[in-house]
Amino acid sequence: MAAVQRITSRNARFQQWQSLLTNRNKRTRAREFLVQGVRPITIAVEHDWPIRTLLFDAKRPLSQWARELLRTSGAQQVAMEPELLAELGEKNEAAPEVIAVMEIPDDDLDRIRVGKDFLGVLFDRPTSPGNIGSIIRSADAFGAHGLIVTGHAADVYDSKSVRASTGSLFSLPAVRVPSHREVTQWLDGHRSQGNRVVVVGTDEHGEADIFDFDLTQPTLLLIGNETSGLSTAWRELCDHVVSIPMTGSASSLNAANAATAVLYEASRQRILVARSQSSR
Repeated sequence: MAAVQRITSRNARFQQWQSLLTNRNKRTRAREFLVQGVRPITIAVEHDWPIRTLLFDAKRPLSQWARELLRTSGAQQVAMEPELLAELGEKNEAAPEVIAVMEIPDDDLDRIRVGKDFLGVLFDRPTSPGNIGSIIRSADAFGAHGLIVTGHAADVYDSKSVRASTGSLFSLPAVRVPSHREVTQWLDGHRSQGNRVVVVGTDEHGEADIFDFDLTQPTLLLIGNETSGLSTAWRELCDHVVSIPMTGSASSLNAANAATAVLYEASRQRILVARSQSSR
């Protein structure tokens, strides 16, 4: 087990970790973010995400899970006063048992696997980190291979996004890119190798309803900004635009809900095809 350091005051190191919760520039420079909760940390360990530091309550008997994590992770260990840990855990009452300081991976589109069954999601200029985390969770649940976040946008590694993903951030690649140019170059490369990825936008005036469109083909699903929708550049790059049929007074859905609906339909279609093929 690694040697344990102790922090009993809001020293410079504590303030650095505290800044990771709210300051994107600090996260980017340090290439670190905080993760709270047994499930997210466990999933991160299962998927071999690098843990730089484990922070734990200096005055609380640790659970078997926490003891095993500290014993096997190889990360630096810091015992912290419970009130300090509670601040980093963004809790008003009890401090979390453990907080992990995770390393931010490279924003490399090649982290996302593209094959004949490819299903990806692109979120254009999101403003809500919670929506990013919710889409990551849905994409993971319905068999997608990755999320791309483009433009000047909320951050994948914001604490609200990390919490909303409930650990799926560590099993589904999420990559940030500046604009559509990097994505189109990446798609062109895969298309030249025979993976004919179809770019599908979502809009209430789509050319087809989602259940009438073939989502079993290699597909990159585009979700627009919560207020203004897809940018002009992405609209022009869409091969098709689909809509979600709605019967109530609402004309549109929250971005995360819209993504979930289309991802579910893609998963449903793919399951039906797989069952049909297996029964032959």
